Amino acid sequence: MIDIGLSKMALIGAVALIVIGPEKLPRVARTVGTLLGKAQRYVADVKAEVNRSMELDELKKMKESVEGAARDVEQTIHTSASDFEKDWNSSLGDASDTASGSYTPSYEDLGRSVVPAYTHPRKNWRVKRAAVPQWYKARAGVRSKAQSGAARVARFRPQKFR
Repeated sequence: MIDIGLSKMALIGAVALIVIGPEKLPRVARTVGTLLGKAQRYVADVKAEVNRSMELDELKKMKESVEGAARDVEQTIHTSASDFEKDWNSSLGDASDTASGSYTPSYEDLGRSVVPAYTHPRKNWRVKRAAVPQWYKARAGVRSKAQSGAARVARFRPQKFR
């Protein structure tokens, strides 16, 4: 970059004072300052955009490598599962020669019959308790049982009007 020291700045200021004049110099200095500020902001924005694009490229490369590793793992799992199923069917085939049954279940059929299906616990919403303690609700006057407007009026109506 340009090496500008204090002596060079004083020389530039003296030349500007002679060329521009003392009346217009403050306005020109303000304009130059705002233009330099805009230029610095522009350069900073360009640097930030370049850094973002570089990080995006790195993330894309990382994503591709992770997807490749996942595909490799999936492929090895499928091959080992198929090998296990072949071994299982061959061992069942040896056992079925002695038995009279002609049906040999596959690995998927055995998995479905052994493992029960998932069921949601289905919590009872009536049993669920609120976070606010009951003693606080009673003291604060929070209604715990809902009543219609007419039932509330009848409940709190004075005795002589009943």
